[in-house]
Amino acid sequence: MLHKYEKNGAAIYKKSFRIIREESKLDHFSVDEEPVAVRMIHAAGMVELAKYIHFSSGFVQSARAALANGAPIFCDAKMVSEGITRRRLPADNDVICTLNAPDIYELASTMNNTRSAAALEHWRDRLEGAVIAIGNAPTALFHLLNMLQDPDCPKPAAIVGCPVGFVGAVESKDALWKQAPAPCCVVEGRLGGSAITVAAINALASREE
Repeated sequence: MLHKYEKNGAAIYKKSFRIIREESKLDHFSVDEEPVAVRMIHAAGMVELAKYIHFSSGFVQSARAALANGAPIFCDAKMVSEGITRRRLPADNDVICTLNAPDIYELASTMNNTRSAAALEHWRDRLEGAVIAIGNAPTALFHLLNMLQDPDCPKPAAIVGCPVGFVGAVESKDALWKQAPAPCCVVEGRLGGSAITVAAINALASREE
């Protein structure tokens, strides 16, 4: 027996977003935040994710303005950088992941830290007004927060901080929310990941649904 299924991509998206809005509790999101949250929920396949998503004041506006002005997007993992839809970007923005920089193993060893954390040292000179997307490594988010405590370190425009996992993920996101070095978005707890982070960036880059 042949399987019958919806084959129209636009119809699938439309129905998916309708289901999310019917089954998720989205009332606590602003008009600007709600479409971003819906995209994140869609990527996770969890309507329950809504209660774990938090946006700081002005996050969506700051991130969208930065992208419109051509800000680069710095990503902690290739899974994040490769998932960003380039055609959505409003200003042909650079999407940068330095996890495989030639000196990364030596730098990580010198720092006594992970490659994910060491990779951020290659961002330092371009952080001013940038959009940060961390969806994999808590060590990257912790190192970013340490960098941003240096008064001479340039400050990004917005941070999507959604690392996933069982060691450091909860603590790194709590630290981002409390330190608040820039407008930010987090998924509290162990939840998060590259797909959710990519969904947030793609939603911020385009007002389409």
